[in-house]
Amino acid sequence: MKLTRRAFGVGAAALGMTMAAGARGQTAKARGYDVIVLGAGVSGLNAAWLLEREGLKVLVLEARQRVGGRVFTLMDQPGYPEMGFNSMGEGYGRGIDAAKRAGVELENIAPRFYGGPPQELYLDGKRITREAWATSPLNPFPEALKGSMPWEVVSKMVSQHTRLPDFNLWNDPSNAALDISLYSFLQAQGLNDAAIQLAASISPYYGTSAYDVSALMLEFNDGFIKGQIQAGPRSLAVKGGNIQLPNGMAKLLKGDILLGKEVVAIDNLAGKVDVRCADGAVYSAPHVLCSLPFSTLRNVAIRPGLSGPQAMAVAELKYQPISIAFLTVTEPFWESDGVSPAMWTDDMLGNVMPQRFGADPKQVTGLMVQGRGHLAQYWDRLGKDEALAFVVNRLETLRPAAKGKVKGAYMHSWTAERFNMGDISYFSPGQIAAFGSTLSAPAGRLHFCGEHTAVGARGLEGALESSERAALEILSL
Repeated sequence: MKLTRRAFGVGAAALGMTMAAGARGQTAKARGYDVIVLGAGVSGLNAAWLLEREGLKVLVLEARQRVGGRVFTLMDQPGYPEMGFNSMGEGYGRGIDAAKRAGVELENIAPRFYGGPPQELYLDGKRITREAWATSPLNPFPEALKGSMPWEVVSKMVSQHTRLPDFNLWNDPSNAALDISLYSFLQAQGLNDAAIQLAASISPYYGTSAYDVSALMLEFNDGFIKGQIQAGPRSLAVKGGNIQLPNGMAKLLKGDILLGKEVVAIDNLAGKVDVRCADGAVYSAPHVLCSLPFSTLRNVAIRPGLSGPQAMAVAELKYQPISIAFLTVTEPFWESDGVSPAMWTDDMLGNVMPQRFGADPKQVTGLMVQGRGHLAQYWDRLGKDEALAFVVNRLETLRPAAKGKVKGAYMHSWTAERFNMGDISYFSPGQIAAFGSTLSAPAGRLHFCGEHTAVGARGLEGALESSERAALEILSL
């Protein structure tokens, strides 16, 4: 079955008929499994459900002692803070459909997440208002951008100067010449090194600096976000915590989900695939669908080994360094100093985002402090306990009114998390041209899904998109 981009874009709504046509004549075998799915994140769980719906017998293996992958909610903290996936836009058709199937309720968190006074800028340890920033001697931006805050510049430049006429063609070989660094892209728009450092390397959306992320990928991301904005202004999350979504998806499966099953080897044989786990267990099936991030798959022995661009992708695809501290607050110190609790800093503190998830949407239930890129790596080197204490100390230093009123409750590093080793995937300059269109191709009886293999969406929606494509691949054989 040949899947065109147009046919693929119809999504889950039309998937039933497409899959049924591709699966004619296939029945679940009396013994054994038809497919083994590696990873119980959203992509793996959805793929397993799609395959089971067509009559296949599916086994899911998960290394962690929980399902959800990068969906991770702190259920024991006030407001159920999210360490991973946070929200979905109104254009997340697959995500909204998955929530309905899983029996969870979505609520609009935009007023809670984006409510309250605007984010404050702190440079060199001092607060600078938006009004003062435009004429500040610390402002390195060209005249047209003087009124923009540092966190606004990259998205504004990419949006205004995108070179892609159709963001869906981001990984088409015809656009390979556009696969340059964000640094080169911003330099071409008139930004000097100081401006690029402040806008793109202090707290990078992707990567660790402007040098190691592809501008072409950011242009694809920009097109996807613009589509979400057109779909509507709401930002949707699962009531009671996003982890309820994968938990609900897992309950829909008929087959087994085995936790604590770390995969160490995949033997891609002539008539079957053997999956070997760290505990010595071996599972076999005619096909294996791997949703593991490439950052961990590169530590799995695949025999025979992958080759060409796909082998390069597994070895080299990047994953975002992000570490997140959650702080509880005993007193609203921001009322004492009269400054917003939301902060963007060039300090080792990182960025502070107030969480408003109590009964009253104005109530701050805690502070999420995020370190990205090199800062995340620095926190990781400190270790969880020391990093958490460090974050509290830096906040109290920048905001003396906070002293004795904040407590470090939890620290999570996606890079240090051994079954992920980084958050969302990203491409470095040249990697889209090198393997962007081939990294998800089946290798014998081994198939691939996961957000990192998506071509039309990012985040949760991309994970679900990829599960559809991979399920169709297997059902079409």
